[in-house]
Amino acid sequence: MLNFNSNNVDKKNIYGRIFRLMTVHSVLFAIALFLSFVVKNSMEVDAKWFPEQFLIWLLVILMVKITIFGLCGQYSGWWRYASVSDLFGIIKASYLSSLILVPGWYIFCLIIGKTYPDPNTIPTFLVPLHGIDVSILIIDWAATILIICVARMSIRLYYEENRTISKGRLARMLIVGAGNAGETLLREIQRMSKMQYEVAGFIDDNPKKIGAKIHGTTVLGNTSQIRDIAAKEKIDEIVIAMPSASHKQIRKVIEYCRGANLKFSIVPDLVSIATGQVSVSQMREVDINDLLGRDPVTLDMESIRQFLNNKVILITGAGGSIGSEMCRQVASFGPKLLILVEKVENPLFFIDRELRNKFSDLECRPHICDIADAQRVDHLFSKYKPEVVIHAAAHKHVPLMENDPGEAIKNNVVGTRTIAYASDKHGVDHFVMISTDKAVNPTSIMGSSKRLAEMSIQCLSKRSKTVFSTVRFGNVLGSNGSVIPIFREQIRRGGPVTVTHPDMCRYFMTIPEASQLVLQAATMGSGGEIFVLDMGEPVKIVDLARDLITLSGFRPNEDIEINFSGMRPGEKLFEELSIEGEDMAPTPHSKIGIWHNVPADENILDSVVGELVDVANDNNYQQIVALIKEVIPEYVGDVDSMKLHEAHLEKCKNSDTAFNRPSVN
Repeated sequence: MLNFNSNNVDKKNIYGRIFRLMTVHSVLFAIALFLSFVVKNSMEVDAKWFPEQFLIWLLVILMVKITIFGLCGQYSGWWRYASVSDLFGIIKASYLSSLILVPGWYIFCLIIGKTYPDPNTIPTFLVPLHGIDVSILIIDWAATILIICVARMSIRLYYEENRTISKGRLARMLIVGAGNAGETLLREIQRMSKMQYEVAGFIDDNPKKIGAKIHGTTVLGNTSQIRDIAAKEKIDEIVIAMPSASHKQIRKVIEYCRGANLKFSIVPDLVSIATGQVSVSQMREVDINDLLGRDPVTLDMESIRQFLNNKVILITGAGGSIGSEMCRQVASFGPKLLILVEKVENPLFFIDRELRNKFSDLECRPHICDIADAQRVDHLFSKYKPEVVIHAAAHKHVPLMENDPGEAIKNNVVGTRTIAYASDKHGVDHFVMISTDKAVNPTSIMGSSKRLAEMSIQCLSKRSKTVFSTVRFGNVLGSNGSVIPIFREQIRRGGPVTVTHPDMCRYFMTIPEASQLVLQAATMGSGGEIFVLDMGEPVKIVDLARDLITLSGFRPNEDIEINFSGMRPGEKLFEELSIEGEDMAPTPHSKIGIWHNVPADENILDSVVGELVDVANDNNYQQIVALIKEVIPEYVGDVDSMKLHEAHLEKCKNSDTAFNRPSVN
C-alpha cells in the first residue's frame, strides 16, 4: 500500500516553485543591472566596469533584492494572471531595495574615506564597490521595475493570445453594464484558457460611456437600442453584468430584447462575489426570479430563533412546495425535533433525505399521515407532544377542486379542523395555518374551503390556550403545478404556451420569502389573527409567458405561440390581497398586515361543516355551494363571476407599472 503524504507533496511543490521564481528574478536583476551600467557608460561595454565591477555589485544587489522581494511576497504571484496590484508590489519591492542600497553605499563610502584617507591605499577588492557612480543604482531601480513588469505581462499576454478555441464558431456576446463588473467579466473572458466567447461590445445607459473603449471593446449604445445592436452585431448571448441592478432594471433589458432570438445570462450577485463564493465569470442563466423577485426580506432573526429553537415542531404538508421550504427554514433555527407529516410518500422521502444531508445534527421524524384521519393525527400528537404546529397541507388547484368539491371539504376544512383540535387537546403552544389570497371574496370551492378553515381556527382560538393564527399570501414562484413550471414544459415541447385570459393577473412571491414571512408573522401572533403578506405588484400572466419564452432564447408568437384557452371554473381574473385599507392594521414588519374581521358564530359554523362532511362523499356541487353560502355569503360559487372582475380590470390597468411595461416594436 502506498503511503501518500499530501502535506509533504504540497510543501515540496511550494518550495520548488519559490526556488524557480527566485532563479528567474535573479536573472532579471542581473539584466537590469547590466543595462544600468551600459546606459551610464554611453552604451559601451569596456574593461572599466565589466566584468569585475559589475560582478561584485551584482553579488551585493542579488543578496539585497532576493531578500526584499521575498519579504514582499513576490515569489508567490501567478504570472499568467499579472495585474495592477502586482505592478504596485514590484514598485514597492524595488523601492525598498534601493532604499537599502543607496544609503548603504553612502555609508560604505564614508567608512572607507575615514579608514583610508589616501585613495591609493584602498584594498583592491574594495575599489569596485567604492568607485561606482550612484546614478547606476538609480537607473537600476527603474530598470528592475521595467524588466520584471515586462516579463510578467509577457507571460500573461502569451496565455491570453494563445488560447485554444472552442470547436465551431465563437459565441458573440454583448455585455450589459460597462461598470466594474462588466470590465472584470471582459477581463476574465479574455483570460480563459479556452476561448468560448467573442465580446462584440458593451451596453450602458450612461451617455458619457457611449463610444468609449474598455480593453479595446466599445460601448455601443444604451439598453433601448439593445435589440437593434444585437441584430447588427449578430449577437448570440446577452450577459447582464450589473450585480446591483434591481429586478425592474433586469426586466427592462429582457423586454427590450423581446422578438430577438438570444440567450440571456447574468453575473452573480454582489454578496456572492464579495464573499468569494463565485467569480464574475461564473455566469448563470437569467431566471424568472430575477425578473419578478423582490428586495431581500428583513427578519427579526432573534424572535424567530426564540420561537423555534429547541422546540418540537410539527409541519403538515411537509413534501409540498411551501411545506418543504418551511422544513428547510425551520431546520436552520435548531429545533429539538422536527416532525414531517405528509400524505404522499415520494415527496416526504425526498425532503427527509435532503434535511438529513444538509442538517446533520437535526433530529427528524417523517410520517405518512392523512390529516383528516383523526385517530392517526391524535396518535402522532400523543407520541411527540409538538410545541409548534405549522399547517401547510392543503388541496390548492382551483379547477381540480371545482371538479371534486367534496375532496376540498375533507382535506382543507376537515383536515385543518382535525389538526387544530389535536393542537388544542394536546396543549400546543402555537398553531400557524398557511392560507391563500383565494380565500378573499372566494369564487371557487378551493378558496371558500380555505376561508372555512380560517373561520374554524378563529372560532377555536377564542376558547383555547393554544395561540392560533393564519397567514395569507398569493402565488409562489415555481411551486409544484404552478404556472411557471407548466410554461417551461410547454416551451420545452416547442409550444404553444397556454394562458387562460389576456387580462389574467396574479401576485407572486418566492417560496423562501413566503416561508420566512410566515415564520415572522407567527412570532407576532397572540391568538385569532389573520396575517396578510405584502405581495407587491400584480403581474400579467401573458407578460410572464412572454418573458419566459424570451429567456428561453425564443421569440414570442414567432418561435413559440401564445394561445388563450379561456378561464377555467372557479378562477378569478384578479386576486384580492392588500395590507392597506380600513379593515387592515399594520404590524411591526412592513410586509405583514393584520386583517380585522368579525369571527363567525361557532355553532352555526359547526352545523354547516357537519352538513358539508355528510355530503362531501356524494360530491354534489350544488349542495356544497348552497351550504358554503350559509356562512360565506360573498362566495359566488357557480354564478358567472366575470362581471365582478370588470370593475377591477380598469382599476388594475391604470394603477400599476406591471400593466404598463415598455412597448417593444
